[in-house]
Amino acid sequence: MQYNKRTHTCGELRSSHIGQTVTLTGWVDTRRDLGGVIFIDLRDRYGKTQVVFNPQHHEAIHTLAKELRTEFVISVSGTVERRPGGTDNAKLSTGEIDVLGHTLTILNKAETTPFPIEDKLDTNEDLRLKYRYLDLRRAPMQQNLLLRHKMYQITRRYFDEHSFLEVETPVLMKSTPEGARDFLVPSRINPGKFYALPQSPQTYKQILMVAGYDRYFQIVKCFRDEDLRADRQLEFTQIDVEMSFVDEIDIQTIVEGLMVRFMKEIKGIDVTAPFPRLTYKDAMEGYGSDKPDLRFGLKFSDLSGLVKDSGFKVFTENVKKGGVVAGFAVPGGAAYTRNQMDNLVDFTKSLGVGGLAYIKLTEKGIESAIEKFLGNELCMQICTTTGAKVGDLVLLVSDTWQKTYSTLGVLRMEMAKRLNLIDENAWNLHWVVDFPMFEWNDEEKRYVAMHHPFTAPKPEDAHLLDGDASKARARAYDLVMNGNEIAGGSIRIYDSALQSKVFGLLGIGPEEAKMKFGFMLDAFKYGAPPHGGIAFGLDRMAMLFAGAKSIRDVIAFPKTSSGISLMDENPSEVDKKQLDELHIKLK
Repeated sequence: MQYNKRTHTCGELRSSHIGQTVTLTGWVDTRRDLGGVIFIDLRDRYGKTQVVFNPQHHEAIHTLAKELRTEFVISVSGTVERRPGGTDNAKLSTGEIDVLGHTLTILNKAETTPFPIEDKLDTNEDLRLKYRYLDLRRAPMQQNLLLRHKMYQITRRYFDEHSFLEVETPVLMKSTPEGARDFLVPSRINPGKFYALPQSPQTYKQILMVAGYDRYFQIVKCFRDEDLRADRQLEFTQIDVEMSFVDEIDIQTIVEGLMVRFMKEIKGIDVTAPFPRLTYKDAMEGYGSDKPDLRFGLKFSDLSGLVKDSGFKVFTENVKKGGVVAGFAVPGGAAYTRNQMDNLVDFTKSLGVGGLAYIKLTEKGIESAIEKFLGNELCMQICTTTGAKVGDLVLLVSDTWQKTYSTLGVLRMEMAKRLNLIDENAWNLHWVVDFPMFEWNDEEKRYVAMHHPFTAPKPEDAHLLDGDASKARARAYDLVMNGNEIAGGSIRIYDSALQSKVFGLLGIGPEEAKMKFGFMLDAFKYGAPPHGGIAFGLDRMAMLFAGAKSIRDVIAFPKTSSGISLMDENPSEVDKKQLDELHIKLK
């Protein structure tokens, strides 16, 4: 079919174009017939332009325009005119002008879509994912993908300016399951053997450091076969970075520079580096999270010392066992009704602790069921320590260190939401540092790496690997934005002996280490430099910048929460012939 190619996009024309003959192409967004004159809004990814078909100017074209319906694909040529007085549309960038159509080609007709192509859409997400090509026509989705594109360009420019090389690492790699479950790919030409899709390029980027490429980055697809949620997909995108002859500050400084650039070019906000730093211990004991949201207060106080000799056995016995009593003040919480408090107690119990103690500080004094055990004076001391004022409520939890602070962390976020304390227009960036090297896995009855097995211990804690390894801190660091971990990294182990020792602590024996990581341990023997790096979760950052609720809204073709692509119906069954070629038999 012959048609005129566009001279301008649908978001381009202004009053400066008045009098020009132009050609636009796109989709019919809306069609209105007003007293014989037909108006359409023509849409492409750049915007919308109003086109007018007037029978007094071009009767044959006007007759053809009667056939137009929403989502028809057309090419239209016409003259740019100023809209009549009082009809400008301030909501459109092209709202000062019309195009008076004098040629029209219908390139493709369209059936009625399963949902309207509108900015604000109230429809089932599964329907949007099934017809993703329609969902992606909507302006909010186009803006999200444009934002993501901009992030790619900023990233590449920034790292190029700082002498980083972009190196692609393999998508088919060796399976080294330590952490999430691998996606396995059977090898047809090597029967019985499997590739794995990379959970990250970790081993490859360390090999690049051994090879002398001292500054590497990559925007890379990673794969983890794990349960999904709003901010997690089976395949996701990282900005991966590694540097040689550096310490933590060097890497953090590079990262801060990129974040300053992102905030300025994407959000138009100036942020100042260096960003604040919190130790893991301070983050947990102050906010109950290793990725605390610092856009609001509600900081915790450790009350164990105050209550350890009180008459309240729940507190005293827990402290004697090494547990913790901690809490925080909730502004205005003393006004909570009995019903509201019961609801809060039930919510806390659902988190896996025994219960929730509380003290109301009212104008009449202390109101609390535990006053009879603690006494009025101790209750007032607790209020003073937590910073509670008249009209406030103090929430108290008593359990193990981990459970106490994790529970308070969830409670803190819950109260912030209930009291609307979170400024959605605020941006907070900070580092969390000095993580433990290991955490105990009750299910497997062994230590697992809190970050990954290649993370180096802090030099002053290295001796603990031969004693109480649980107390060793890692040279690891996470970047947190508005309560979300957006990047994590560490200084790596580059000594074969130390790496083997850490593998041993993780229950990876010499034979298994050689089988899984022998190539990297061998490489370290030939002059490995000190090195470290970091990886950003690009999807999660894009979600935050876009103000979206799910990373599915910033990924072109995501999976559902059950790992299914509804649009092209995958995963799917395959032919028996294909399975036979791979030497695979289904049970």
